[in-house]
Amino acid sequence: MKEAQGLFQPIPNKPPVVKDVVATPALVELGKALYFDPRLSESHNISCNTCHQIGLGGVDMLPVSIGHKSQKGTRNAPTVLNSVFNTAQFWDGRAADLKEQAGGPIQNPVEMAITHQHAIEMLRGIPGYKPLFEAAFPGDKDPVTIQNVEKAIAVFEATLITPNAPFDKFLRGDGNALTAEQKAGLRLFIDQGCASCHNGINVGGGMYAPFGVVEKPGADILPPTDKGRFQVTKTADDEYVFKVPTLRNIELTPPYFHTGKAWDLKQAVGVMATSQLGEHLSDDQISKITAFLHSLTGEQPMVTYPILPPSTATTPQPEM
Repeated sequence: MKEAQGLFQPIPNKPPVVKDVVATPALVELGKALYFDPRLSESHNISCNTCHQIGLGGVDMLPVSIGHKSQKGTRNAPTVLNSVFNTAQFWDGRAADLKEQAGGPIQNPVEMAITHQHAIEMLRGIPGYKPLFEAAFPGDKDPVTIQNVEKAIAVFEATLITPNAPFDKFLRGDGNALTAEQKAGLRLFIDQGCASCHNGINVGGGMYAPFGVVEKPGADILPPTDKGRFQVTKTADDEYVFKVPTLRNIELTPPYFHTGKAWDLKQAVGVMATSQLGEHLSDDQISKITAFLHSLTGEQPMVTYPILPPSTATTPQPEM
């Protein structure tokens, strides 16, 4: 327990503060409405929740998400739950925080495929949003802006935390919170070196690492065309480097890896041990580590689906 307390921190019971934003109830409610509103997509059919479903552990349980006009994305959708604790957003870290991340999928032609300008025209064409923005941003002369959309979504996403997992209780001193098998798995997780990358409050999400440190996995799991963070930095050392994903709620979020090619958590553990650590774990060791990973499932956020402001005859129409 003492060793674990030096490597990890429990999820807090209250959402953290989003930098430079005061999270008022009105701002959270606006962010929730925008998060669930499919009219922020060109087709009026895709919302943030489409790919990051709160009721499914913050993911869509697809290898890659399906976007505008049934286009497939190139990477597995990471969980939105506890994402506020990550050092950056997206697999390649191209967004510094949730505010920056929120605007990306909206205008991505493969995802929601609506320009920021059109998104604002859309929101201004829905009369019911005006009072919601005015309540959320009372000091703004013209509150319906893409910057305020990003702030509101980010503040709502920051509330999507999952405290009080068995592991959190263990970190707070409850020695009975983990089973004997989970404690053995935690011991292996630390001793085998998993915790060298998967540590901190999110048991990951705090650093970047190459995929295939010791042995590169097959092309199905690590396709040669996706060079990860290199696409952001253009630095040779960042080829096949990705943000270390959080392992919080990992049992709820298959399929695994940035390619979404592993549906079995035990398989994912085995692949990581071989490729990152050069270790060929026994079935018993993999089972124990997997049992420990199950202790990372926390209390899921209870979110009431919002009643969204209705469109009118003058609201911009969808492009199918």
